[in-house]
Amino acid sequence: MDAEARYELVSRNAEEIVTPEELRALLASNSSPRGYIGFEPSGLVHVGWMICAKKITDLVEAGFDFTIFFADWHAYINDKFGGDIEKIRLCAKYMEDCFEALEVPRDKVRFEFASKLMDDIDYWEKLINIGKASSLMRVKRAMTIMGRTEDEAEVDSSKVLYPLMQASDIFAMDLDVAYAGMDQRRAHMLARDAADKLKWKKPIALHTPLLPGLKGSNRMDPTAGKMSKSDPDSGILIHDGPEDIKRKISKAFCPPEVEGNPVMDMAKMIIFPRKGKLVIERSAKFGGPLEFNSYPELEDSYRGGRLHPMDLKNGIGVAMVDVLEPVRTYFRNNPRNLEALKQAIK
Repeated sequence: MDAEARYELVSRNAEEIVTPEELRALLASNSSPRGYIGFEPSGLVHVGWMICAKKITDLVEAGFDFTIFFADWHAYINDKFGGDIEKIRLCAKYMEDCFEALEVPRDKVRFEFASKLMDDIDYWEKLINIGKASSLMRVKRAMTIMGRTEDEAEVDSSKVLYPLMQASDIFAMDLDVAYAGMDQRRAHMLARDAADKLKWKKPIALHTPLLPGLKGSNRMDPTAGKMSKSDPDSGILIHDGPEDIKRKISKAFCPPEVEGNPVMDMAKMIIFPRKGKLVIERSAKFGGPLEFNSYPELEDSYRGGRLHPMDLKNGIGVAMVDVLEPVRTYFRNNPRNLEALKQAIK
């Protein structure tokens, strides 16, 4: 695969690359660059993860040496599972299963815990250097990456360490590309700014869009309305059963317009990238079944009022049941870690 084909693979369905020129140069000069995505082990996995799972497989196909990084101590700082580190690590094992269920090739990625990386004194030297190169105000602004406000640093000062740790992760693993959803952008920009000041290798930042919650998103701040594990009806879990999937989508916010419509976003970000088409069954009196072979085709029909919101919901519900069937099959055959986590969070 030549460099341009690799670039097309890495960049497809991305919302932002910082910068495209740096990524093209990297792919032209390095057949096996180092990339990563970091996750807090924090609960049951929703379908928003299907976006990053698809992008991870793109990166692996493009030749990346890729690490899926479980930020266990970061989750501890962020009060996940009440700060119970053993539950956090149990959740990470379940998340490994989730990636495999979502067709990320387990034998072609590396799973790594932050706690292992932090055993090296060099990690903490990097963190201190990044802190010296970054203002407290900028670090506190970056706390939004953990779903926190700047003011919460006044209550628990450990939270100020979080953005510095995330930047230090990138340099400690000698990464070429840091990948995440758009909600992690500030951490990546913090790392790039520190690299400039410290004369370190600057990581390229790759960001994919966030899947909004089914109740709708805040158009002024898309990260505020993202799918959330803390609100069961705001999103679909990847191992939800068919009835739950259809029920949640039937209750979703679905205005007769494209912008700010989480059901249309699900079609754009999940259905078409994975299935390549969408079939919507309708009775003959409402015009009969419809088939869309691209998202722009669906958007044109919906924007033009030729597709009713309820028909859209029904079609997306059926499509999501189909897309998630392999995941349900995986967990029927490999239930141990999922069931252990469910017991732990009761």
